[in-house]
Amino acid sequence: MITPTGDNAALTQQTNQYENPDGVLGKDDFMKLLLVELQYQDPTDPMDTEKILTQTSELATLEASDNTNKTLEKLAASLESSQQFSTIAAIGKTADTGSDALGHDEGTPSTFELYFPSDVQQGVVTIKDNNGAVVQTLDLGTNPAGVYQFTWDGSTQTGASAKSGVYHISATYEDAQGAQKSTRLGTYPIESVRFDQGNALLKLGSSYVPLSDIQEIF
Repeated sequence: MITPTGDNAALTQQTNQYENPDGVLGKDDFMKLLLVELQYQDPTDPMDTEKILTQTSELATLEASDNTNKTLEKLAASLESSQQFSTIAAIGKTADTGSDALGHDEGTPSTFELYFPSDVQQGVVTIKDNNGAVVQTLDLGTNPAGVYQFTWDGSTQTGASAKSGVYHISATYEDAQGAQKSTRLGTYPIESVRFDQGNALLKLGSSYVPLSDIQEIF
């Protein structure tokens, strides 16, 4: 590596003062260039007026483009903030992921959560295969309204071990007034909202689900 000395060092230092860290010329830079160009033009052969008007027009276009970009950036920030507030307003409502499917691995228990909007007097959880056949049922017991976690040991009604695959979870129950109710996997109340790197995550049960995975909020 060669280190500049003497006049070379001074020249290097002076050159570094005019480095453009962004590598981009803005409207102020173009104005300076135009003024320098006018300052050092040949008095006997001045710059053509049409050329000056063209450069001035280009400068005005550049400034308008810069202002447009700034306005769009402010608009994008405003829309993002508005979207965040509208997402927060969804707390307390119910979100539907649009799917009641549960992935199950043979030989291992599967855990899932169900939301019951009303008190449960009695009822059952029904686990079905992709063909709609009932594989297993779980007793609900008597519980107040809320989100409850269930564990399916993977057995079928015949005592066999359910094969690995996708199963569908739903529940029918009777509330405290004797009315028949139903619910299914994938429908939960929105308890809170968390923002992670600009992405909204909704707390459904014990999990955080991206807003993009939500099919409906009601």
